Amino acid sequence: MSVMRTALVTGAGRGIGRACALALAETGVAVLVTDLDGDAADAVRAEIADRGGVALAQALDTTSSEEHARAIDLVRAHWGGLDVAVNNAGITQPATDTADISPAQWRRVLDVNLDGVFYGVRLQLPALLERGGGVIVTISSLGGVRGLVGMSPYAAAKHAINGLMKTVALEYGSRGVRALAVGPAYVATGLERNLPADVQASLPGLHALNRIGQPEEIGAAVAWLASPAASLITGSYIPVDGGYLAR
Repeated sequence: MSVMRTALVTGAGRGIGRACALALAETGVAVLVTDLDGDAADAVRAEIADRGGVALAQALDTTSSEEHARAIDLVRAHWGGLDVAVNNAGITQPATDTADISPAQWRRVLDVNLDGVFYGVRLQLPALLERGGGVIVTISSLGGVRGLVGMSPYAAAKHAINGLMKTVALEYGSRGVRALAVGPAYVATGLERNLPADVQASLPGLHALNRIGQPEEIGAAVAWLASPAASLITGSYIPVDGGYLAR
C-alpha cells in the first residue's frame, strides 16, 4: 500500500478544480479527480498521468451522499486512506434580483454550493481521522465575505461554507484536522459569464493587480495550504483575489 499523501478534489474536470488537482499532483500527492462529468474527470486524470503523477477518476454528483461515500471508498481501496479533501464543485445562476429568484433556482444553487459541501465534509472527516488528521480546503469566494448584486443564493451559500470551515476547524483541530476556505475573486473559469455584460467589462479594474485571476494561481495556493508547510493555518478564510478586498 502506498505511503504517499492522497487527495480528493470535487468539480475537478475543469477550471479551478482541475488546477487544484494538477497542482496537488505536481507536489507528489495521489489525486482522485471527481466531477459530475466523468469524462472530464478522466481527461484530467490522464493529464496528470502524462505529467508523471498518480491519479484516479470518478464521476461524482456532490448532491449525493452515496456518491461521496463511493469516492472515499475508492481512495481507501487504492491508496489506504485520505489526507486532503478539496471541495470545489459549485455553480452560479444568471444575475437575478432576490425577489425574482424562484424557490427552485435558490434550491438548485444551495444544493450544490452548500449542501453538497456538507455531504462531502461529514464523510471526509472520519476518513481523515483514520489517518491521524488531514486537511479540508473548500473553495469559497469573495461572495462569502460581501454581498454580490444579483447573486443572493451564491453569496448565501459561500457565507455559509466559510462558517462551516471555521466550525470544523474548532471541532477537529485537536485531532489533527485543518479546515480552510479559499476565496478567489474573479477568475477566468467561464462562470463569470453569468454576470451582466457591463460588470464583466469592469472586472479587471476591480482588482489591485488590474486583472482577473487564472485557475492555476488558485490551484497553487490550495496545494500549498494543503501541505505540511501550512501546518499552522486553520479556521481561516484565505483570500486569493489579486487584491480585490484591498479596496
